[in-house]
Amino acid sequence: MNARPELLRTALTLAAAGVPALPLRAGKVPFGNCPGCAGNACGGRPNMKTPGPCRCPGVCHAWAAATTDPTVITSPGWAAAWRRAVCVGYHPGGAGLTVVDLDNATAVDWAHATLPATRTVETTRGEHWIYRGAMTSRNAVRPGVDIKSSMSYARYLGPGTGPLTALPDTVRALAAKTAAPARPASAVTVPTARGGECPHRMPAYLERGITMAEQQITEASDAVHATVYRTFLAVLSRHGRCGCLTDTHVNRLFTAAQAKGERARHCVDAWTNARTTLGL
Repeated sequence: MNARPELLRTALTLAAAGVPALPLRAGKVPFGNCPGCAGNACGGRPNMKTPGPCRCPGVCHAWAAATTDPTVITSPGWAAAWRRAVCVGYHPGGAGLTVVDLDNATAVDWAHATLPATRTVETTRGEHWIYRGAMTSRNAVRPGVDIKSSMSYARYLGPGTGPLTALPDTVRALAAKTAAPARPASAVTVPTARGGECPHRMPAYLERGITMAEQQITEASDAVHATVYRTFLAVLSRHGRCGCLTDTHVNRLFTAAQAKGERARHCVDAWTNARTTLGL
């Protein structure tokens, strides 16, 4: 395979322990979808938000590519990815785990003062606190703190120190209390300047707009920061004034951006800047 042998060994060791693994490329991000799967044209995989029969042999669909099957990890379809990989990632939720990603010293101090001790892994700027139990992933639950579990991935940085402890309600509450940056849809109809009903309430119209935005982000080959901002700006200019955007729509856009390597705080900043530009 000509893969870096230490990365392949790590992935196989994780898989043998029941932890779904995948290769990550430069920037610690997943590999993008192949042309046949771009924009979820294939229908997605069964464990993605959009179910479907995709059986792509490559490392497609970001976190959903993570697997515990050694024959997939060593398959010819993954060979090119392993040759370009710089590190190994894993899907915490797929292993029944939750990672509290503490991105700076202030966040680490907060965790020591607030959360029960558990297995800890040092990162380049902070620490990963790993708990036994899966939950919904949520980014930027507080400054410098992301939660990575179901439908997310984390970089594998070693086994860490300390025993695993059960996922505390404190962490679950953090995700539950996090407000999305978009206004939720609360009314059945919204008056427009022409006095009619908001056209964005038509499900097909809004769904098509969100799908096109996801595809634009996913297919960006360069200038990802600028593409994400422009896409957020376009979505908000069309759908941001009538309250039709929901948490689910915003999370879909953020997920697409993070699959291209954007950090959670960059997504929040881009969304906030777009709202400010439009006076929302």
